[in-house]
Parts: sequence; structure tokens; C-alpha cells
Amino acid sequence: MFLSLLLTGFLTLVELNCENLFDCKHDTLKQDTEWLPDGKRRWSPARYWRKLNHIGQEILSCQEEGVPDLVALVEVENDSVLFDLTHRSLLRGAGYEYLMTQSPDVRGIDVALLYQPMTFRPICYDYLDIIPLAGMRPTRDILYVQGETLKGDTLHVFVVHAPSRYGGDKQTHPNRRLIAERLIGAIRQLPADAKVIIAGDFNDEATDPALRFLEDNGLHNVTAKATGSHGAKATYRYQGLWQSIDHVFVSGVLLDSVERSFINDAPFLLEEDKKYGGVKPLRTYNGYRYQRGFSDHLPLIVRFHN
Repeated sequence: MFLSLLLTGFLTLVELNCENLFDCKHDTLKQDTEWLPDGKRRWSPARYWRKLNHIGQEILSCQEEGVPDLVALVEVENDSVLFDLTHRSLLRGAGYEYLMTQSPDVRGIDVALLYQPMTFRPICYDYLDIIPLAGMRPTRDILYVQGETLKGDTLHVFVVHAPSRYGGDKQTHPNRRLIAERLIGAIRQLPADAKVIIAGDFNDEATDPALRFLEDNGLHNVTAKATGSHGAKATYRYQGLWQSIDHVFVSGVLLDSVERSFINDAPFLLEEDKKYGGVKPLRTYNGYRYQRGFSDHLPLIVRFHN
């Protein structure tokens, strides 16, 4: 059934923050003890495999026929997690391959790109390392993948997980501006007519300075107004407020190829927000209380004419 994707005439990209997709093994070089069977969250093999299958279910639900061509994943721990996700979970029949970073993030969090080899063929890939500012913790590298589509177009795909706002928005803004500047520096090394896609969790909304900097330098946010069909007004909700902090940007030459952008807020990904009203993403943990959920972010989807 996955071959049906070849006949649709579209290329589908999904961006998803997986909310702490950790395995149950300790990496002695990382601060991951919270995600061990004897850690604060009692992260067991059963919970790990349920999480993998939930992420697989989320991805599969993003497209009615076939599966998405590209999936930009945020908050994934390591290669073994990506192997289990693509080869041993509900996604095992989808045929995905993947590329990912190996970042200096202190907790061991990385980003990855899943791709369908039938519709996207990687030519090369690299990591854009981020040299921290004074007082800034080491953060995630940016994943860069150059590949060719079924149509023969060359795409330049970047996957981002910008530093969080922990410590205060104003105080941490320079950290996210650093990511934006690193992206623009890399894009300036590409041909002027390069077809660029940037996807990820930017920890900023569309009107914040770091993202305005991207737009001031020729990129277009094609998901700034994306919503769902079951109550989601953005991909993330905090204290009753929907926040659009996941984004997809494209270069000008790709803008006319965007058919639509939207949020996958299928009912099974949501729960009632009993405190603030409405709905919110059904996350894996509510504080330290395990609730068998999916993620605190909803999948963001962009369909391109292929």
C-alpha cells in the first residue's frame, strides 16, 4: 500500500517533537538517568516500546494513503532508538531509513530525518555544530540533508531543535538567534535558487525576533497559521495557551509548491484540558505521572506539489 504515495503527485513532510524519546539504557557521557528503570520516571522497557509504537502510530496517521515521504523528528536520543522505531515498531513495514545527529546536548537529545528511499534519495548529509555563547549550555546540532526527489529535484533539508526558554525568554533569546544565524550562514553557501526546507522545534513563535530574522533573509514560514480540525490552534499548549513553536520554512523557489499545511490533531492524540478548558496534546507524562500518552507536541504537516 505504500507504493500509492508514488502516484499522489505530492511530497509530504511531517515535523514532530517526540517528547523525550529515550531508551532505557544509561549513556555514561550524558545526563539521562531520569530515563532509566530505576530513575525518577521509572522508564521501563514496556513504557519504551509503547512510546515507540505511539510515535509510529502518530506518523502513520498523518497521511490517509501511504506514508509521509519525510519526517523531521525532534527529541530522539540515539541510533538504537531510531533503529527500533523504523525497524521494530509499528513503522517497521513503512520502509523508512533515517539520518540523525550526534550532538553535545547534555541530556543526549538529537534530531533526525526519516525518509522514504522510493521518493527521496539522500546525496549527502552533515551536522551544523553550534558553538555556545558565554553561559549557554551545549545544544543540538542542526541536521543537514541534501537529497533528490522522485521528480529529480534537489532538496536541501535542515532539521532544527533550538534552545529552550528555560531561564527566561529575554535571557535565552540570543541562544535561539544564534541558531537562526547559523542556518542563514549555511544557506548562503548554497546556490541562489536552492530548494530549502527547514523544519523543527524553534522554541519561538512566528513573530519572535529569531524567526523574523529568518524571514528577513528570504525564508518563508509556511506553517505560521497552521491549525488542526479537532480544536488544536497550534502544535503545543502550555497553561491553557496554544503556542506555535514548531515551524517549517521554505526558500522562495519552493513557496508556490506548497499545497497546504496543517496540524494532525486526531482525537486519539488529544485529551480534555480539565483546568483551562478545551483540549490539549495527550502527552506521555503529566509532570511525573505516567499517562500512556503520545507527545506534548502535535505533528505538523506540509504537502508539496511534487
